[in-house]
Amino acid sequence: MRCARMFPVWCVFFLFSTAVVFPQTEGWYTEGDFAPTKRIRVTVTNTLDMNRKDCPVVITRAQSPVASTYEADVFVIDPTLPSQPEPTLDQKKATGSGISLKETNGHHIAYQLDDLDKDGVWDELFFMSDFKPRETKTFFVYIGTNDRGIFAHETHAEIGAYGRHIVPWWESKVMGWKLWYFSDVDLYGKREPMLVSNHENTSNISGYTAGSVYGNDIMTVEDSFGAGGICLFEDTAKPTAVSRPRYSPFRGKGQVQDTRYAFDTVVNGPLRSMIRVHIMNWRSGSGAYELEQLYTAYRDKSYSTCMVRFLKFFPEKNGTTFGCAIRKLMNEERSYHKGGVIMSFAKNVDIFDPDVQREFETRLNVAFIGTALVMKDSYKPEYRYIDDSYGAHAFSLPVNDSSLAYEYLIAAGWSDGSVNKTAQEFETYVLDTAKEYNNPVVVKSLAPETK
Repeated sequence: MRCARMFPVWCVFFLFSTAVVFPQTEGWYTEGDFAPTKRIRVTVTNTLDMNRKDCPVVITRAQSPVASTYEADVFVIDPTLPSQPEPTLDQKKATGSGISLKETNGHHIAYQLDDLDKDGVWDELFFMSDFKPRETKTFFVYIGTNDRGIFAHETHAEIGAYGRHIVPWWESKVMGWKLWYFSDVDLYGKREPMLVSNHENTSNISGYTAGSVYGNDIMTVEDSFGAGGICLFEDTAKPTAVSRPRYSPFRGKGQVQDTRYAFDTVVNGPLRSMIRVHIMNWRSGSGAYELEQLYTAYRDKSYSTCMVRFLKFFPEKNGTTFGCAIRKLMNEERSYHKGGVIMSFAKNVDIFDPDVQREFETRLNVAFIGTALVMKDSYKPEYRYIDDSYGAHAFSLPVNDSSLAYEYLIAAGWSDGSVNKTAQEFETYVLDTAKEYNNPVVVKSLAPETK
């Protein structure tokens, strides 16, 4: 197999057409003395017969009629939302100079203009909205200069020196993830909606603190796949044998010989936050590989997505396939695997790590923990159970020679959290999320308009 091209702009979800022409019937947005004269009319369709809350919408720079603009000069407006009245003097004092003033003709919503490939030019406009079944909504992206308008961060990503080594974190307010073990995800549950990774890093405290208001690590990863990890199936004669980046034949021989890892914070809020993982020098004994992963956390979501792209892919055996897996949960009660969805359900789980269990009598038994792995149906995933690595539920999927890329979704819930607290709630959430993941909203048109 050949070496892949460098990681391109992540733009797999959406369609684009400028053929549709709309009458300019809606009034133009204003905010204080801000009265823009340029806008892009955006129409977005929910193709599913179900309500969708906080649904991601992505517009790539290649799709947009305005390809060169500064981040602060963009205003995303939902014309159906009630306009903000003039804030009171006390509100102005509390917020400061960034406060928004009286609006007309809609309300501005949080957005991000993200530079994913770090070339200094934006790649994706990202925002979130609610959709009714089969609904087509109109949004306006206004272009103009206005210093007012601030958005609180609902997600966070950072890289910290935690526990004497570098650890990437990404989180929503309801669930968090980190890479304590470089290539296999650790899981952090929140008791109340909040962002905690900055606190965990600056304090450098154990995630296993019993009953912490900040939440808890709710999974022991160690040699397992944790809440999600990539692999390869290199031996067709042994379909459940896996190759993993941190278990190369050179493990323990130092960074020069063993698999190497580098991390970057790509995007940090307010609506989504991303960590890029660069895995290099992976020599499995049956091939040589290099890849990047882009992990993303989303506002109010109990799931994270991961985009994987191999930069070098040189298997020595025919029939090598991509793979990813989640560990069989400690004290697993049952599992679910159908199509592109895997779930593991556990009851009465002692989440303390072995050191804590040896040293302290205190235990933290969690009534319910659930984890999930979702693969898009278009990748033709095949379920496999792996006996080693503490037991794992995995997908194998054919190698796409043209892109050497795939993506997947990991999700979690627990009884001490604020959402998806029971097995039934979590199962319903994952199955609904899988439908949305396989059927993203469609950007039908982008049409420039001038006042």
